[in-house]
Amino acid sequence: MFIDESTITISGGHGGAGIVSFGKMEKSGPDGGNGGRGGDLWVEATSDLTLLSQFQVETEFAAEDGHSGGKKKRTGKDGADLVIRLPVGTTLTEIETVRQPGLVTSGETIELTSVGQRVLISKGGIGGRGNYEFRSPRRTTPRFAQSGLPGEKRIFHVNLKLIADFGLIGLPNAGKSSLLNELTNANAKVGNYSFTTLTPNLGICDGRVIADIPGLIEGAHEGRGLGIKFLKHIEKVAVILHCISAESQDLAADYNTVREELALFKKRLLKKPEVLLLTKSDMVEDHAELLDKVELLKRLNPNIITISIHDLDAIEKLKSIVKKNTRSNFLPVN
Repeated sequence: MFIDESTITISGGHGGAGIVSFGKMEKSGPDGGNGGRGGDLWVEATSDLTLLSQFQVETEFAAEDGHSGGKKKRTGKDGADLVIRLPVGTTLTEIETVRQPGLVTSGETIELTSVGQRVLISKGGIGGRGNYEFRSPRRTTPRFAQSGLPGEKRIFHVNLKLIADFGLIGLPNAGKSSLLNELTNANAKVGNYSFTTLTPNLGICDGRVIADIPGLIEGAHEGRGLGIKFLKHIEKVAVILHCISAESQDLAADYNTVREELALFKKRLLKKPEVLLLTKSDMVEDHAELLDKVELLKRLNPNIITISIHDLDAIEKLKSIVKKNTRSNFLPVN
């Protein structure tokens, strides 16, 4: 299952405790060492867009605690850092942070925008001092030491917006998942009923990431159907592949319904490069009727391809378009 948001609790490691020690005998003087520092917790961006699924099982993470100090003034080993890997496009919004006892903050936002980006999230706690650190001319045999300090504990809402090169959008049952399977071997679920796709599916075609965004319906911007949960994924898609079924009795209405929902969610989505895909062309037996449908859609957007999953030439043409286009360079279809 594709998970695109969660709430997680993360902590730096607890600082190790200092110890009380006097060597072979108390008259030898204190020699208790300090505790090691707790490990830090980092997040790192990767290209694996399915990594939020790790939070289905576990939502609390902590770096390793520092080790206790040793005899002969030996400092304890520092705790190991922990790196949580998250998909590029993830935003972490701080809900609450306990940086130290009694000091609570909130409000920081962290965006992971490039593969390899690494951000320190929670610092480990400082190790406690051993009794050697408390010696003095007046206190020659201190019988106490410090426990270490806790690491920063933070609660984040984690949200993923897909950073895909191409996004397949359209009304439910427009053939998006079938196309994704043909282009990428993504093995997305398909069926002849609305809302077959309940979560975004992803695939790779010639090094380009293609996302199959679940079907939009009128009122999606208000949360109807699968609504806003999936409209947000279109924000970071570079090129829109707008699927309209050739079986539709009102192509213009289908097109405008989706475009209006994009505009009502965020108008800037209408400025994204768009290719119209007249899908399921094999279902229209009358060639003249199919040409009429193409001409109608051309008045809405001249970048149009007539396609069917059973038309290998059309599939190869679409693959060529995917291969030639980049996030910074859109080439018209015709």
